[in-house]
Amino acid sequence: MRRPLAALLLALASASSALSQTVYQTPPPELARLADAPATPGVILSPDRTTMLLVQQPEMPTIAELSQPEMRLAGVRINPRTNGPSRAGGATAVSIQPVAGGAARAVTGLPANARLRGARFSPDGRMVAMTHDADTRVELWVLDVATAAARRVGDVALNEALGGAFAWMPSSDGFVVRLVPAVRPGLPAEGAAPAGPVIQESTGRAAPARTYQDLLATPEDEATFAHFATAQGARVSLDGRVALLGQPGLVARAEPSPDGRYVLVERIERPFSYLVPVNRFPRHVDVLDANTGALVRRVATLPLQENVPVSFDAVPTGPRGLGWRADAPATLAWAEALDEGDARKQVTERDRVLMLAAPFTGEPAVLATLGYRFGGVDWGRGDLALVYEGWRANRRRRVWRVAPDAPATAPKAVFDLSSEDRYGDPGQPLSRTTPQGTSVLVLDGDAVFLTSTGASTEGDRPFLRRHDLASGESRELFRSAAPFYERPVTLLDDRGRVLLTQREGPTEAPNFWARDLVRRIAPRQVTAFAHPYPELRTVQKELIQYTRADGVPLSATLYLPAGYSARRDGPLPTLVWAYPQEFKSADAAGQVSGSPYRFNRVAISGSVPFVLRGYAVLDNAAIPIVGEGAREPNDTFVEQLVDGARAAILEGVRRGVVDSSRVGVGGHSYGAFMTANLLAHSNLFRAGLARSGAYNRTLTPFGFQGEERTYWQAPEVYDALSPFQNADRINEPLLMLHGMADNNSGTFPIQSERLYNAVKGLGGTTRLVMLPHESHGYAARESVLHMLWEMDRWLDRYVKNAPPRTAAPTSIGTTGGR
Repeated sequence: MRRPLAALLLALASASSALSQTVYQTPPPELARLADAPATPGVILSPDRTTMLLVQQPEMPTIAELSQPEMRLAGVRINPRTNGPSRAGGATAVSIQPVAGGAARAVTGLPANARLRGARFSPDGRMVAMTHDADTRVELWVLDVATAAARRVGDVALNEALGGAFAWMPSSDGFVVRLVPAVRPGLPAEGAAPAGPVIQESTGRAAPARTYQDLLATPEDEATFAHFATAQGARVSLDGRVALLGQPGLVARAEPSPDGRYVLVERIERPFSYLVPVNRFPRHVDVLDANTGALVRRVATLPLQENVPVSFDAVPTGPRGLGWRADAPATLAWAEALDEGDARKQVTERDRVLMLAAPFTGEPAVLATLGYRFGGVDWGRGDLALVYEGWRANRRRRVWRVAPDAPATAPKAVFDLSSEDRYGDPGQPLSRTTPQGTSVLVLDGDAVFLTSTGASTEGDRPFLRRHDLASGESRELFRSAAPFYERPVTLLDDRGRVLLTQREGPTEAPNFWARDLVRRIAPRQVTAFAHPYPELRTVQKELIQYTRADGVPLSATLYLPAGYSARRDGPLPTLVWAYPQEFKSADAAGQVSGSPYRFNRVAISGSVPFVLRGYAVLDNAAIPIVGEGAREPNDTFVEQLVDGARAAILEGVRRGVVDSSRVGVGGHSYGAFMTANLLAHSNLFRAGLARSGAYNRTLTPFGFQGEERTYWQAPEVYDALSPFQNADRINEPLLMLHGMADNNSGTFPIQSERLYNAVKGLGGTTRLVMLPHESHGYAARESVLHMLWEMDRWLDRYVKNAPPRTAAPTSIGTTGGR
C-alpha cells in the first residue's frame, strides 16, 4: 500500500532527525570557543623557591584517543600498550621561569608529541624528572634546570599500572622506580573457554561495601591484573644504570628513606577481591636495604579489607598510613586503631601513632594516643610536629603539638574546633622542602605560618597568619582585600618576609605575585598569563545572600549577561546549578561560600557558560541539608532541598533578574540526583539537566554520599530520596547524560538507563544521552561539545521558550506529580 506523500516526507524527516542524533553535534560558537580556550599553565615551584616550572596543560583528547583499549581491573584503569594509566592526558610542553623575574625559557630536547606527567624537582633543585607516555611504554625523562635541556634516562620502562612509579633519591643522583619486569605472569589466552563457573562465598561474617566500579569479576580478570600490576623494584642512576631491588611482585609502592639507606616497599598479595578495589587487597609492607635489596624488616602484614564497617569513622585494623618521618634520617611512622577500627564501639581512645627508627630492631615508640581518628602528621623538627585527628560523627577536628624526639612528652593541644566551621578555620601550616626532598613545616622559632581561605560574611578572604605554638597568639601578616581575590601560596623565605600569592579578579586572570610583608611596598608580578576567554570580561558577577524559610542563611554566585539591566530588560530565563551538602549544624550550614572577586573562571562542564546564551545563572547555589542533634541530615532531605531551591528563585525574583516561570535546574553527580528530586518533589522548575547521577538508592544499599546508615537500617529514607521510586512525580522535561564508562562509586550507567525507562514508561518527557568511552567526568572534545549542544538545546526548548506560568513563585507548590 502506498503511503500519502506528506506521511512519507514526515517519516523521512523523523528518520533523518533520529540519524542526526547518532553523530556528535557542536554547540553555538560562543560555547564552543569556551570549550577550546587554552588552559593556563600549571606551576611547580623548586625546592629553594627560586624557580617555577610552567607546565603546558594538554588540550582535550579526541574521542579516537579516548577509544583506545584499556583494562578496567580492581578499581584501576590501565593502558595495555604502555602499562601505565589510561586517560592520563599529559603536558605537551614545559618551560622554566625565575621567580625573581625574567622571561620563561622553553625546555628543549623533549620527545615529539610529548605526553609528560608527574613532574618533580630533584631535592637539590638542579633537575626535574617526569614521565613520558611513548607508544609502547612509560619512559623516564629529566631536564637540566640550568640549560633547560631534557633527555631520556636510560632505556627503562616504568610500570605505572598502580600509580606513580618513580621517586628521587635524596642525593639527587638517581631514582627508586618500579619497572616492567623482563618476566611476569602471562595473560589469559584470548577467547579461551572458562575453566569453570565464577564462585563467591560468604561464611557468615559481615562484609559491607559501597558500590565500587571496575572490580575484578573472574579468574581471567585476576590473571590479567597480576600481569599488568607485576613490577620490579630498582634503583636507576641519572645515566640509566639499573640495580634491581628484590624480586618482581605486585609492588604498589617503593619509597626511599630521607637518608637514602632504605626503601619502604608495599607488595599486594592474594587473595584478590571481587568486592573491593586494589587498595583494600592484602599486602606486605617491608623495609629493604637500598643498596642490596635485602629484607631489613617486615613492618606489617595487612589482610584483605572486605570486613571494614561502612561508617565514615571506621578503619581497617593493623598499621595504616605507613610512611617516613620527614625530619629524621630513617624513622617510620604509622597509626593503629585501638577500637578494632569499629566506630560503633564506645571507647575513649581510638588510635595511636607509632614510630620505629632504623635499624628497625626494637619495639615502636608511641608518639600520641588519640580520642578520634588519626588524620596525619606535619613534621617539623625533633621537638615539634603537629598531629591531626578528627571524628566525622560529631564534626570535630583537633590538632596536637608533639615532640618526636621525646615521644614520652605529653601532647599539647593547639586547636579543637568544628570541621564544618569555615569561619573559625585557623588554616593549614605552610611547608618547605628539605635538602633530602621531604616536606616539613616552615618554622620561625616555635611559630608556624597558617594559610586559609578566610571564609567570612563578606565571602572568602584568604589570609596568612603567624601562629606562636608556645603562647597560642596569632598575628595576621596578610589578608586578601577587594577588588581582588589573592591566595597565599608559599613563603619565599623561612622568616615570613616575602610571600608568593596567586591573585585574580573578576576580569583579571590568576597570576603569581611576590609581596614584601615587611616593607609593605607594591607587590611584584611574577607571571603574566593571558585571559583565556575575553568574551567573559564584561559578564556581571555578584555574590548574593538570602535566607531559607527556616532561617538558614544561604548564598549563591549570580551571573548576568554583559550590558544587562533588570530595569530596562526585565527578568531573564534562569539556570540554577547546585550540589547539596550535609551539615550537623545550622550555623555552619549558613556560612557564606565563595567570593565576588574570583576570576570568572569557566568550568566548561558547569553552568557559567550559559550566561553567554542570555540566561541569568545562579551558580553554586547553597543547598545545605542539616540534621542537628540526634537527627540525620537526610531525614528531611526533600523538604530542605525544595526550600533551598525556592529561596534562590525568590531572591532572584526580588532582584528583578529571574523570571520564575522560566527556571531550569542542573547538576552533576550528586547534583544530578538533586535535580531529579527537585523535579519529582516541586513545581519550581520548567526542566532539569542531570549528568552522571545515581537515582535508585537501593542500588547503593551500604550508604551513599554522607549517608552512613544502610538501606536495611533506614529503608524509608532510601525510598523517599530515590527519584526512581518517585518517577511518576517527575512532570517536567528531564535531560540525562551519562558516561558509558563511569568509574565513580555508585553512579553506574544503569542508574540513568533505568530512570529514563521509568519516566518514559510513565509518559514523561525525557532524553537519555550515553557518551561512549566517557568516565564520570567527560574528557573527549567531541563529548564535551556534544554535552553543551544537548544542554543548550534542552534549555532553549523547555526553559527559554517555555510559555509563561500563571502561578506566582510564592504559590508554586512543593509537590510534583502527574
